Amino acid sequence: MIAGPPILEVQNLSVALPISGRMVPVVTDLSLSIAPGEAVALVGESGCGKSMTARAIIGLPPPGAAVSGSIRLDGRELTTLAPRERRRVGGRGIGFIFQEPMTSLHPTLSIGQQMTDSLRYNLGLSARAARDRARELLARVGLPKERDLLNAYVHELSGGMRQRVMIAIAVSCDPKLIIADEPTTALDVTIQAQVLDLLIAMRAESGLAMLYISHDLEVVAEFCDRAIVMYAGDQMEAGTPVACLKTPHHPYTRGLVDAIPHAGETRARLSPIPGQVPALGFWPGGCRFQPRCPRQDQRCATRPDLAGVAHAEVRCWHPLVGDAS
Repeated sequence: MIAGPPILEVQNLSVALPISGRMVPVVTDLSLSIAPGEAVALVGESGCGKSMTARAIIGLPPPGAAVSGSIRLDGRELTTLAPRERRRVGGRGIGFIFQEPMTSLHPTLSIGQQMTDSLRYNLGLSARAARDRARELLARVGLPKERDLLNAYVHELSGGMRQRVMIAIAVSCDPKLIIADEPTTALDVTIQAQVLDLLIAMRAESGLAMLYISHDLEVVAEFCDRAIVMYAGDQMEAGTPVACLKTPHHPYTRGLVDAIPHAGETRARLSPIPGQVPALGFWPGGCRFQPRCPRQDQRCATRPDLAGVAHAEVRCWHPLVGDAS
């Protein structure tokens, strides 16, 4: 992490979607900041609002979505920009690594065309300069025979090669922030490690700030500086990933940690969190984890504020202390 003002500052971000004739909240009052060279993770089960947060930051919420709050990139407020200017910020200021490159890359355009179109639009390069820049980028992410790959199509590449192309496109315009939405989910463990090593090297080399979205706490502990645990669109806990794994303070984080299988353990069964994540539009009032929480009581009918506990912030009336469960 590099000393200096935050690259990204998000304050009180809320997102609601039109569902069955009414606006349904999917993210509530989320705040975070990321310094140069820092990686911050959004962690939680599928449907907790991680990707929706990322889409709101990049300026690509679903049609009809209502977004409120402040999003500042390098001190510049993004929510008040005109759509055309917001698109330029998305290309030059923020790079996005999508979860599944097979569906994110265009199937009928060559890799070279997809890369050079972005370079020409955002940086104003000539066709030749854009193609030279694309070759350099593919070499930078460790892809061999970069000249041949410019003429290739997405279906001709392996999963690891497709993800490296996505990373090359994401960093092509030298952004200050990268948003990586579960970039290793579809990869085997060997390729996953290679992609993470590449991202770590790029952070160290250029001081990239990174928002890393994942449901894998162990990968987050290895890769990120801080983690924000989300549940049902709300922030439950924030702190270092190691602290979240070793001494989680929120009962939900404790449940996530207890559900992680470990090689060599003799447990006959994992310890799942009881119940199910509530459907959109049916979130409980107060603490959203209340119906599934073993520590809930009448006080949990009121939503708690984020409060400092040890080296973390926790939204809970009854946070865990130390290794308590």
